[in-house]
Amino acid sequence: MNNAQQQNHHFAEAARDAVYQAIFSRRDVRGQFLPDAIPDEVLARILTAAHFAPSVGYMQPWSFVLIRDAGVKQRIHAAFSEANAEALQMFEGEKQEIYRELKLEGIIESPVNILITCDRDRAGPVVIGRTHIKAMDIYSSVCAVQNLWLAARSEGLGVGWVSIFHQAALKEILGLPERIIPIAYLCLGQVSHFYDKPELEAAGWRPRLPLDELVYFEQWGEREADGAEALKAALREAQGSAATHRRFAIKSR
Repeated sequence: MNNAQQQNHHFAEAARDAVYQAIFSRRDVRGQFLPDAIPDEVLARILTAAHFAPSVGYMQPWSFVLIRDAGVKQRIHAAFSEANAEALQMFEGEKQEIYRELKLEGIIESPVNILITCDRDRAGPVVIGRTHIKAMDIYSSVCAVQNLWLAARSEGLGVGWVSIFHQAALKEILGLPERIIPIAYLCLGQVSHFYDKPELEAAGWRPRLPLDELVYFEQWGEREADGAEALKAALREAQGSAATHRRFAIKSR
């Protein structure tokens, strides 16, 4: 294959940059939701993007439960509040004080809530790629979450992942069969703004870790190898580029 043929697989520069902008400016949105309805055609595009996620053995184990009814949202919010009060007591000192001030959901405020689930029986008992790692169906469903999130960001919509629930409570409220696993409860809607940094980073909960310290060569923990320093320098430069993409995407909204 010659170079001209290889380059046919590349995105045009503007299209490539748009993909990276969606990745770097994606945020977990909690408190910035607007009440505006999401047009059906936009919601359809986002759900289609989620459905085109990769899945091991082509299982496609996901389903999508859309919640718009205020009464159902109230029940979900009550389940969150109960679990959140329990979670607060698991932290101590300064962490508990920061946790107490964090808004960790937008269940009521967002016009659409979506639960992405995993049907562990959909592809049958023996699945290509799940023969030895049984959780591959769950991991595949998480890929659908990421696809939905990035598609929503490209549409100017915010998404917030709410994970502070007892799964049994979610299953009861939404009538999930026993075999169905709740994967991600997502709040979705138009937003007043996107933050430049993730809220937990800005609140001092945890910094973003340096990528060059997380890359090993050939063996776990091995940071030195031929070409390692050149790649580490490229990683640092790429992280700087990520910050530029992020600022541009957020300011251009």
